Amino acid sequence: MGAVIAPSASTSGQIADADVDDVWRGVVARAQRHGEGMSGHHNLNHVVTLSDQEAARLGLSADTRVMVRRRKPGIAPVVIRTWREEQAVLGAMGGTLRHVPQCLARFGDTSIHSYMEGTPLSSICRNGKPVDALLIEAFAGLLADMAKVPSHALPACPEYWPRDGDSRGFLRTLLIQAEGQIRQPNWAEFGGLFVALGVPENALRLSDVWAPNLTRRPFQLLHGDLHRDNVIVTYEGRRPFRLLESGPGREVGGITYDGEPPMVCVDWELATYGDPLHDLAVHLVRMQYPPDQESEVIRCWEKAMGQVRPEATRGLDADLRHYIDFEHAQSVYPDVIRAVGSLGENFSQSDLEGAAAEVHRALTVARRPLRLRNVLEPAAIEPLLYRWRVARGARHRGTFSASINWQRDERVQLREHFTASEVEEALWAEGAATARQVFKGTAHLGTVVRVAGYGPVMVRRKVGNATPIEPRSLSEHSVLRAIEDSGAAVSVPKVLALGVSDVEDQFTIQSYVGPSDIQSSPVHPVHGLLPGEAHDLVDQLVALSQVDNRSLTQDMSGVGFYAWMCSQLALMVRQFSRKTKDLAAMLGLPDEVELELRLLSHDVTDRHYSLLHGDLNPWNLVRQERGFGLALIDWEMAMVGDPLYDLVRHIHLTPTTREIRERMYSRWERCLPERFTRGWEGDVPAYRGLEQVRSAYVDLDRLVTGSGLDAPNVRRAVGSYKTTLRKALHWLEMPQATPQAANPYLALALPHADD
Repeated sequence: MGAVIAPSASTSGQIADADVDDVWRGVVARAQRHGEGMSGHHNLNHVVTLSDQEAARLGLSADTRVMVRRRKPGIAPVVIRTWREEQAVLGAMGGTLRHVPQCLARFGDTSIHSYMEGTPLSSICRNGKPVDALLIEAFAGLLADMAKVPSHALPACPEYWPRDGDSRGFLRTLLIQAEGQIRQPNWAEFGGLFVALGVPENALRLSDVWAPNLTRRPFQLLHGDLHRDNVIVTYEGRRPFRLLESGPGREVGGITYDGEPPMVCVDWELATYGDPLHDLAVHLVRMQYPPDQESEVIRCWEKAMGQVRPEATRGLDADLRHYIDFEHAQSVYPDVIRAVGSLGENFSQSDLEGAAAEVHRALTVARRPLRLRNVLEPAAIEPLLYRWRVARGARHRGTFSASINWQRDERVQLREHFTASEVEEALWAEGAATARQVFKGTAHLGTVVRVAGYGPVMVRRKVGNATPIEPRSLSEHSVLRAIEDSGAAVSVPKVLALGVSDVEDQFTIQSYVGPSDIQSSPVHPVHGLLPGEAHDLVDQLVALSQVDNRSLTQDMSGVGFYAWMCSQLALMVRQFSRKTKDLAAMLGLPDEVELELRLLSHDVTDRHYSLLHGDLNPWNLVRQERGFGLALIDWEMAMVGDPLYDLVRHIHLTPTTREIRERMYSRWERCLPERFTRGWEGDVPAYRGLEQVRSAYVDLDRLVTGSGLDAPNVRRAVGSYKTTLRKALHWLEMPQATPQAANPYLALALPHADD
């Protein structure tokens, strides 16, 4: 390896000589014009060979090379920084660690470091490839040797820093800093994208990483970013790489290294002071070792650290995974931001696919520690990245870049006051929406945007390609148009446009029925209806009977509504995965054949049909800004059938007092003609039992698949599953499950056959 530059008193730290100052400024200027550039995540690095005159003036040998480092302008904050100045850390290590860069001079955001001869490991051994055993030993030795740097030589830690040895406090400090230095500063710009991807605003604050009690370990200097780009594989002098037949030479990827030491570490700007297990976890995650090599790295680290500071290895096997969880959890933010940032001003389809694959990888590894409910497939991530990037001025090669590329669905005619230009404006605004404007439900992603000259609208898209658990009978846009054409007093959104945009991604644009301030969240009656709201909802259900539903009638094959509902539920159970079916049987629920037979043992009176909403849970009801009015949204499960069913299902899904229930039933019977209500009181138990059974199956499948668990109504439902199961088994007259079997979380932990 080439000699490390030993700066003179006049060239280290503060510049004392004006001439020396001018020399260094000249080096910086030349680096920016002609230097060999290498771009890292955070810095622009230029290698410059000093001229003979510059070297002589600085007291350095001829042909000396230096590294000019400058912080990239306009880069989103995606890292945790403990200390602001890297040169203070480098100076602290100078008397303890060999072969680390030295800071020779600094000007504002530009610094000049001694150049470390060698080749970056990333250029000869890519991520995912195995690393030579000698380098693994060198990594372990470096991480252990950092324990030798005295704490008093390091820059002062922030006032909030935990005391030496408080490993749990250190992990929590990392979480707080990730929230404050990474998530919060980026949320205004990227929050809408993260919510669309299924990462809620409070993901870090609710993560599993907060929970553990860690073993106390002594603190030490940590590198904080030890990966393949920050490791230089060394060699002797500047002669070409060669494979030695004997001696210390080793070969990596066809390239020989025989330096002493075999590698050096650069880029210390993310260094920190804390639990050494954190550095090991960062190294394991960012190096992306093959799985079968990780245990070798851990054991090598344990051996090396045990020789330097044995107490630092206490609790290794139990605690390392918590730091790895943290690294996966916080990395989802920089990984997504960098992936979408990789889509330049003019990106191709292959660029988009690569970025979507990287986002999918980041979400997958962060799923468990961040408690993410599900992870979209790359094909579903692509349109989200596309819209976000195009809304900020980028162009997708092969698409019409001057406008949003979309095609109108002929089933919905555009309106005089909402034309193609308004549709385009809404789609542009969708990509630039903030987190407060994005709402992720079980099957749809909704984005509220403001269109000039019209007002706020809702852009709705399906979430991924997943088929909804419960069957759909009617198209939402047809239902909403039928209600509008009827003039019935039902407060619903209006369909403004239907089409396909971007990469074959279907959308619907509806009028918005939430607050006039689109940065304010809609208010839902999640704790139940007020008396005035109960009356208003019943009045709207009554008004639905006035909608002409002849063009909407679904095929019921000549059976009554209750029998048709039973067959639909049995069909849904038949289509469940084998894993869900096996778990249902373990919990005591019957298969689809026995289920339908048991449900059909109950008789229900035939009544006149009307249009039904089909899913009146509290989150599909929006409180209006004035009065007790409610708007009814999300008509995806609309159907034509017995109006009693809509009321019973609402009461099943919503916290309702006995007084409110009696008010609603009484007003409903009084306001509807007798042909819609005859014999209703005797049929309430049948519909209530049907809904209890439906919930037992639907909620179980969501627990197995993770589908829709990020929606609040689903979280509430699965949270009370034990009660739901007990009521369903009682209605079906099935034996009650044992307390152990009634716990789906316990049952899920048991082995199941693969799907």
